Amino acid sequence: MRAIVLVPVKPTAAGANARAPALARSTSDRLAEAVALAKAIELEVCDADTVPLSHPRAATLFGSGKVAEIAASVAAHAAGLVIIDHQLSAIQQRNLERAWACKVLDRTGLILEIFGERAHTREGALQVELAHLTYQKSRLVRTWTHLERQRGGFGFLGGPGEAQIETDRRLIEERIEALRKDLRSVVRTRALHRAGRRRTSFPLVALVGYTNAGKSTLFNRLTGAAALARDQLFATLDPTMRAVAVGRGRRIILSDTVGFISDLPTTLVAAFRATLEEVVAADLIVHVRDISHPETEAQVRDVAAVLAQLDIDADAGDRRVMEAWNKADRLSDAGRAEAMRAIGGAKERRPVLVSARTGEGLDALRQAIDDRLGADDEILTLEIPARAGALLSWLHDNAEVLGQETTDSGAVTARVRIDATMRARFQGQLRRAGLA
Repeated sequence: MRAIVLVPVKPTAAGANARAPALARSTSDRLAEAVALAKAIELEVCDADTVPLSHPRAATLFGSGKVAEIAASVAAHAAGLVIIDHQLSAIQQRNLERAWACKVLDRTGLILEIFGERAHTREGALQVELAHLTYQKSRLVRTWTHLERQRGGFGFLGGPGEAQIETDRRLIEERIEALRKDLRSVVRTRALHRAGRRRTSFPLVALVGYTNAGKSTLFNRLTGAAALARDQLFATLDPTMRAVAVGRGRRIILSDTVGFISDLPTTLVAAFRATLEEVVAADLIVHVRDISHPETEAQVRDVAAVLAQLDIDADAGDRRVMEAWNKADRLSDAGRAEAMRAIGGAKERRPVLVSARTGEGLDALRQAIDDRLGADDEILTLEIPARAGALLSWLHDNAEVLGQETTDSGAVTARVRIDATMRARFQGQLRRAGLA
């Protein structure tokens, strides 16, 4: 489908740097991101531009002159869709569709459409449908809605094979309640899985970050997995987990999660709470930043805003959060020097500069993860009699043996580092060996 992308911006004084209302991101970056979102579902972007917006109109967002100008552009480009990188009310969306004789999507609708096409698991599909229906519930002023499609997505774009049905608030509420019931079951299942992982005493490390920051590529590098990794917004939607060794051999569960984005719809955050609970429950959160991106600082604030919705205060020095500055291979010499100065000047939560593409810095990242998780490790010196060979074997499998010596009697003096989470299991092994 041919689409036009429009980014409303607040006019600024001559010579000032144009910024979107309430956002710290440049208009050029917003436009590039909006185009990338459109291309993420294979739309043909035939035109893209910013539109000055000093006083939003309640009926059409833009003034009548601008509406007419855009209508002419829609006709000239034979566009079937206009994407507006701004939140639209149901009335505004309906009136613009009538004025332009094409479909209109706001930012939330576009992101929901992308998620609808990317949800491959039953859990992902449930979460996206819940977000869609919550969004659609307030837009029943429109003369059409879609609850079923033969293809992916949720019907914003229309097209062949579409199964349209008339619906009302009651039907939507019933479906929402059914979805919430199913998702409560998902939450219980995930809680059981987490409890099972806790029994293995492997800490959970979650990768988070702005969409397209390189989380999946980094995940693949660290785990040897083959999770989908593309230079594309929201390439990863369904979470992936793998066991991996870091640092001195500590085993962890690494989780790759959905990417965040500026103005991420609150309905999506709420719907994906079941998935994002893996982040909430994580022992360590690795914030993967695209350090080569010109708006990396703004992206940091956007990620922090989403984490705050999960009651994780990344700005207040949460001990569980560390940063991996990815895409070092894209930095200029000056950019690399600046990044190294910033890292050298960090007194706490020092970032690690990495390149998931080339492998640069990955050993340092593994060690940093191990060090952070090992902050509460205990180092013990044990006298293990010859008859307690099973205990020594357990220590080699579940702790780090820093050194050992065997006496003439066959007893072993071992110096070991034990993860605090393994303490209870270690005490159990001591009792079995008759040493406690």
